[in-house]
Amino acid sequence: MSDTNRMQVLKAAGLVMLMASSAVMAGGYTAAHKARSASATQASLALTRQKLEQQQAQVKQLQDNVAKQESDSKQASQRMQQQDQAIAQMQQELQALHAKPAAGQR
Repeated sequence: MSDTNRMQVLKAAGLVMLMASSAVMAGGYTAAHKARSASATQASLALTRQKLEQQQAQVKQLQDNVAKQESDSKQASQRMQQQDQAIAQMQQELQALHAKPAAGQR
């Protein structure tokens, strides 16, 4: 084999090795990129879950507040109804007293 042929073979072999090492490096970069991407996705998922739990706790607290306000409102309504009945009864008694002739007026 002549020196020129040897040089061409060595250049071709060097080029093949360079391409092979580039592919290996690119594959390693892709794997590292995928690992970072998966890690970022896991962190994002954990953060999203945490926010969801916080919002669910807020919703529960708001529901409890609404239930308490509804209960308080119902109790206040019942008290007002009892007071209205007491007032109506007192008005009837007052009208009955006004309807009777006074004992001294006979």
